[in-house]
Amino acid sequence: MQFYKGNPNDPFVRYCIALEKVKSKDYDEALTWFTQLTETHPSYVATYYHMGKLLEEMKKSEDAKEIYAAGMKIAQKMEDHHAYSELMGVYNELINDFDVEFDD
Repeated sequence: MQFYKGNPNDPFVRYCIALEKVKSKDYDEALTWFTQLTETHPSYVATYYHMGKLLEEMKKSEDAKEIYAAGMKIAQKMEDHHAYSELMGVYNELINDFDVEFDD
């Protein structure tokens, strides 16, 4: 938290704190940090991937899909093709997990 006190508006610092909260399994606190980051620095595109993964871990798949979709829009707007591709991949993976097979 020392870095945060010196740089409370730095999105990278906030992002790192959120990741540390995930690592320590403090999911609610991590989600708070990620949410604040999307509100204060919506163009910090790396947030969307990890926030979506956290939401999946918390069994909030619909919220994760929304976050991935929002991240894809941001990545597209910023012309960040790598981030867009990663977000599209996890979004599609999540969608495919909901596919249901029907017997003929």
